[in-house]
Amino acid sequence: MNQETKFMLKRLAFYAFIFTVVAWIVIPIIISTLYGFALPKDYYDPKKVIPTSFTIKYVKTLLFTLGALDGIKNSVIVALITIAISFAFGIPAGYAVAKFIFPGKDTIKLSIVALRMFPIPVMAIPLVILYIKLNLIDTLLGVALAHTAMALPFVVLITSSIFAGVSTELEEAGMVFGLTRLGSFFRITLPLALPGLAAAAMFTFVMSWNEVFVASILTLSHRTLPAQILSIMAGASGGAAPDYYKFAAAFIMILPAITFIFFARKYLVTMWGITLK
Repeated sequence: MNQETKFMLKRLAFYAFIFTVVAWIVIPIIISTLYGFALPKDYYDPKKVIPTSFTIKYVKTLLFTLGALDGIKNSVIVALITIAISFAFGIPAGYAVAKFIFPGKDTIKLSIVALRMFPIPVMAIPLVILYIKLNLIDTLLGVALAHTAMALPFVVLITSSIFAGVSTELEEAGMVFGLTRLGSFFRITLPLALPGLAAAAMFTFVMSWNEVFVASILTLSHRTLPAQILSIMAGASGGAAPDYYKFAAAFIMILPAITFIFFARKYLVTMWGITLK
């Protein structure tokens, strides 16, 4: 086998891999979108692969009758609070890990990652008891604090890698011209790190938006969208919702997250560029 054939086979394998990954992500989105508005007669018809008759009835029912719209509002509020708290603690921690040398630095970085090794279901009962004592049960702030505990380790690691990619010489030059270290951070380092911080915000938003277990056990009347959808599906007659509600719920779940990622995607690309320099 000559070199040209090997090169072509490698390219073919690479493109096949990329196509598989893209199909794995895109096909469920397309199916959820099409069947979320399709009439039941279309997707129960074995002769039809792509539906041709559509309705907004089931999406409207989920949004306005079964409470999914309130779940969307709660999810957005929880995600924004999670981002704010995660950044308030994660940015200073990430900057310290990236820019300073101190005893136990590697141990601390490993401990941050190790926080994710404890499964949340194991801590469910103690968490509920703690929240009851703190009067945080069935509150959006309580859910946001739990999501912050889940997202904060990744925010610290992402921001530390971004800050490490910002040249220390630029900060030192700013301090030479009269800036304090804090002023140098806000005027030089932070603007350069904004694309990476936007990517960290995107990750935190998606994590908070998709999380269902904590939101389900900590809330009853103020549920986020995943917990509300789970409650609707489980509360259907016979314990299983009709398929048309499942597809409509899938569409409602993915649309806001995809919209957020669409507007933040350029920052993610910029972040990789900064990190790889």
